[in-house]
Formats: sequence, C-alpha cells, structure tokens
Amino acid sequence: MDLLIIVVLVVLALLGAPLFAIFAAAAMLLFFNLEDTSITGAAADIFSEKFAESPLLVTIPLFTFAGYLMAESGTPRRLVRVSRAWFGWMPGGLAMVCLVASAFFTTFTGGSGITIVAIGGLLYPALMQEKYPERFGLGLVTSGGSLGLLFPPSLPIVLFAVVAGIEVEKLFMAGILPGVLTVFALAIYAAWIGKKNPEIPRQAFEWGEAMSSLREVIWELLLPVVLIGALAAGVLRIHEAAAFTAIYVLVIEVFIYRDVGIREDLPRIVKESMTLVGAILAILATAVGFTGYLIQDELPMKILEWMRTFISADDPETRTIMFLLVLNVFLLVVGMLMDIFSAIVVVVPLILPIARELGVHDYHLGIVFLLNLEIGYMTPPVGLNLFISSFRFGKPVTLLYKAVLPFIGLLIVALVVTTYWDGLSLALLPEGAGDNTPVQEAPLDEPEIEDPVVPEGGGLDGLEDMLDEGGGLDALEDSLNEGEGGGLDLDALEEELGGGGDDGAFDLDALEEELGGDEAAEPPPDEGADDGAFDLDALERELGAE
Repeated sequence: MDLLIIVVLVVLALLGAPLFAIFAAAAMLLFFNLEDTSITGAAADIFSEKFAESPLLVTIPLFTFAGYLMAESGTPRRLVRVSRAWFGWMPGGLAMVCLVASAFFTTFTGGSGITIVAIGGLLYPALMQEKYPERFGLGLVTSGGSLGLLFPPSLPIVLFAVVAGIEVEKLFMAGILPGVLTVFALAIYAAWIGKKNPEIPRQAFEWGEAMSSLREVIWELLLPVVLIGALAAGVLRIHEAAAFTAIYVLVIEVFIYRDVGIREDLPRIVKESMTLVGAILAILATAVGFTGYLIQDELPMKILEWMRTFISADDPETRTIMFLLVLNVFLLVVGMLMDIFSAIVVVVPLILPIARELGVHDYHLGIVFLLNLEIGYMTPPVGLNLFISSFRFGKPVTLLYKAVLPFIGLLIVALVVTTYWDGLSLALLPEGAGDNTPVQEAPLDEPEIEDPVVPEGGGLDGLEDMLDEGGGLDALEDSLNEGEGGGLDLDALEEELGGGGDDGAFDLDALEEELGGDEAAEPPPDEGADDGAFDLDALERELGAE
C-alpha cells in the first residue's frame, strides 16, 4: 500500500501538482494507514510548537517583506555603484562587484531568483561590455544568486533553526566565517580571470566617487552591521530583529530614498511578498505533517542503521568523517531536486538525530546543510539557478552547465574546508556553545542528590547537632513507614545487617534507645543529653569509635 501511495504521488508531482498538495496527501494517507490513528493525525505537529506555536514563525513574513522592498527600490543600483567605486580598480573588479552585491542582496531576499534578476540583470550586460568571457559572466551571475545564504539575516538560516529547534542567533554567528570563505574563494577566481585577460579594463580609484557612493548607500550598508551587532550583544532577539529590519527598510526606501511610493508601489509589494510567504507557509505546514509520520515510523533510526552498514569503522572520528562525506553527496542531490524551504523541513528531521548520534554539532550541521544546498542550486542537470539564468538571459541551459563548473569546484573546496574543520563555523559562537560533547541526561529514576551540609567541627558530634534539628531517627522511621508496603522497621534493618548479637556487632536497638526510638527506655544519665535529644557521643562508644 505504501509503495502504491508513493507511485501515485510521484505521478501527480510529474503532472505538475503543487508541492504542498503532495505533502498534505502523503501525510494524511500515511497516517490513515497506521493502526488506531485517524487521518487528522497529520495535523498534530502542525499545531504544536514545531510549527504554529514557534516564536520564530513571525520572522518569515517580516524578512521576506524587507527583501522584496529592497528589490523593488534602487538598492541594487546603489550597491553596484559603491562596489564598483571601491573594488573596480582591482583585477576582475567588476566581477568582485557582482559577488559582493549578490551576496549582500541574497542575504535579505533569501531567494536566488530575485538576486539573479535584480543584480544579474544589472551587471551581466556590464560584464559583457567590459569584455569578460561570456561563459565566466554567466557562471558568475548564476553562482551569485545563492551566495549570501550563510549571512544573517538569511531566511533559510531562520527556517533551519525553527525546524532543528536551535537558537537562530547562534546559527547566524556560525555562518559568518564560512560565508566569507565562499565569497573569498570566488573573488580569487575573479581576480585571476581579470589578470589573465588584460583587455578587461579597470576603473581607477577616485576618492571622491568612493565617498559619494558610500554616502548614497550608507543607510542600507548600516543594516547588516546593526543587526549582527545587536544579535551578538543580545540587545535584539530574532523576532525583534525581524521587526526592526522591516520597519527600517520601509522608512529608508519610502521616506529617505523615496524609491517606493506609498500609494503606487507599496500595496503591490506587500501583496507580492505575502503571496510568497503564503506559499512558503503552506509548504512548511504540510511538510511538517509529512515528516511527523516519518519520525513516528522511526525512519531516521532505520536510515541510521542502514548507514551503519557503510560506516563500519571502529574509530568514532572516522565514522563521523564518513557520515559527513555521505551527507554532502546526499544534500547536493537534494539541492538539485528541491527548493531550499522544502528541503529544510523534509530532510532536517531525518538527518538531525543521525548527526547527533555521531557527535556532529547542531550549528556546524546547519552550516554544512545550507552550504550544500547553496551549491545544489547551481548543480547540473536540474539546479534551480540554471533555469532561472537561462530564462533571464536567453541562453541555452546546456551553456549554463559548462559555465558554472569552475564555480562549483571552488565552492566544493570551501564546502570541504567547512565540513571537516568545524572550528570555522563554531569559532564565533559563545564560549561553551561549540562543545561537541553530547549532554548526558541523568536517568529519571536516579535523581541527583546533593550532599548534606555537615556543620563545621566534623565527626559524629557535628552530625549529632545536625540530626537534633530534624527530629532524629524516630522521625525518619515514621516518615519511611508512611510509604506503600508497610514501611521500613529499623529492627528489621538491624537483622538484615546482622546486628543485635552479643558479638559486638552493630545493634540498632541500642541505637533506638539512644536516639529515643523506645519511649520506655531511659537513657543513662551520663550519656543522655540534658534536653532530651539523642546523644551520638554514646553512639560513638557503641561503635567503638572511642
């Protein structure tokens, strides 16, 4: 039956059925096939803290609106101008402008399609005009479409944190250095192309133009600086940062730059951005229900057992390395076939328990995951960026296949460094957050008991003072007798310990008399306490301590 369901859903997907409908149908049918489970079981996780009650959910529409607003304003033009003024003098300067502008823009839009259309549409004609190789130019704008996914406040980072149940602020910090590494790797390649082709002109550095362009774009450049600083310092939490971003972008684009009209443009931008948000939320909600079944069916554990047949090394470190290698290949395929939002919701719950089992840190896993999907966006034959660029620039997709290969190779090098050097992604985390040692929870039936505080002075005299305040062993015996099963009798304990004989063994009857457990017994005048409390000096003599 499960196989039939899979076949039908695959056929529907090939016929063009919406992705959220596929997820919803799969979740309901799979839950319906479970014993003693209704079809509504698919909705249990959707209305829980995993989705509907998640405090991070509000950040999605806010960041999406801010990204759309920047795309519809003059931000792309201003970013290109300032990047060209500051980096145009370098070999491959215009290519570096494309990289920096694309990374900045994707950070806020979270969507490669918007970046390729907005930044690539501006810079690809300029690259051709300055005699950059066509294949290089196409590969550059296609790769730049997903280059900023590791920088805050990237929406995929927020979604990963929501699904994985980790702190998004720490995941933001974890992505900074790997993100810089990816941009740096491609910048070196751009400089090499510029050096290799002397016919490519360079723009002379002019201090006046550099400062003028910087003043023009200063409001937009301040935004990531303020966000990262506020999140790192704890001044803003992530949902507050999202609200701040939306309001900040609205004010500067509408009232400072006046690129967006309140009546002419703003209603349309709100409508278009919220339409995208609705699509994202629909996919996320149905995918949560689908993954709920996968988890209930213990699919992650089955995958772990299957992977153990391939990852059979005895050394834990070797097993982790082999797992990460398999994971990279798997995620590259996922990045080709699925959009990043669906991939996060569907795949993360499956691989997270496996990664934790093998000692991979959650924040390191998140950056490796997103970097793989970033590369998967441009990986032939079905990477999403390839088709967007082919449509936008009117080029055959087969030409794009060849154009992106050098960029994919460089990004894979950055991926290898990031994957197997976890210190790169964990370096900026607060102290202790980068500890890969899993936390061992104490068993529920063995609670941790604090050591009693013995008064100063030590020995049984100090213990006597402590017990005098608590009612002695009479109170202890009464308390224990209140439990189920008849309680505890100290006389029975004495027999269990072998006491009560004439051979000098430990005698609890004497202890009871000493502590006042036998009301008929009178303590000897030279051993009892003046206030009627039990006297452990006599106990010391009874035990032979003195």
